[in-house]
Amino acid sequence: MRRKEASRGAVPKRAVRRELLKIEGRAVEVQVKLNPRARRLIVKVHPASGEVSVIAPSRRSLEHALDFARGQTAWIARQLAHVPSRVLLTDGARIPFRGKEHVVAGGGQGPVSIEDGTAVIRVGGRAEHAPRRLLDFLRRQAKRELEARAGEFAARIGARVRRVTVRDTASRWGSCSSTRSLSFSWRLILAPAFVLDYVAAHEVAHLKEMNHGPDFWRLVRELVGDVKRPQAWLRQHGPSLHRYGAK
Repeated sequence: MRRKEASRGAVPKRAVRRELLKIEGRAVEVQVKLNPRARRLIVKVHPASGEVSVIAPSRRSLEHALDFARGQTAWIARQLAHVPSRVLLTDGARIPFRGKEHVVAGGGQGPVSIEDGTAVIRVGGRAEHAPRRLLDFLRRQAKRELEARAGEFAARIGARVRRVTVRDTASRWGSCSSTRSLSFSWRLILAPAFVLDYVAAHEVAHLKEMNHGPDFWRLVRELVGDVKRPQAWLRQHGPSLHRYGAK
């Protein structure tokens, strides 16, 4: 989500400073950043962390960045109201895995395992390392599943995937590059299988149609059938997937 204002000029290097902005009676930290690639002043609120930042394209516009953000306090407050409370990946936490709630527990024999017939994720080793260990496990599971599903979907439409990567993206669930590389949010492994399948099919369809025209949606429906159900799920539950993290 963003707000913008035109401003541009020659810029040397990047810079970051932290300021405090009063929003609805409380002080909120704002990162003011200089980015020569930006084309205008932009205010952003990270949907998962609630981090507020102002991006300035030049040192001259950097001087006005905080004033620009002050003019957007009502918008910032609305975005912050939608930021979900954090859930740390620690012992006792309840997290979704493939759409089903699981309980995180210590005492695992290996790094991370899911007990057969239960909804318990066991994390071995020292407690302070558990969040990072579990996060790495979830990312590996996401990559394995998304590589498999994307490969299957691509074969069905006569396309080829060059590479699949998983990242922690805030604004999109997946993307497809002109080099046939697909990128996905690792958090899709938290969602039900029909949601992960839909996002994988969506990006694979872009290997044939780099647009959202009728032919593109025909391909997606050919791969997964119903698209409205996963779209509705993501609208309703997608933001809550950003609650989970190692810190």
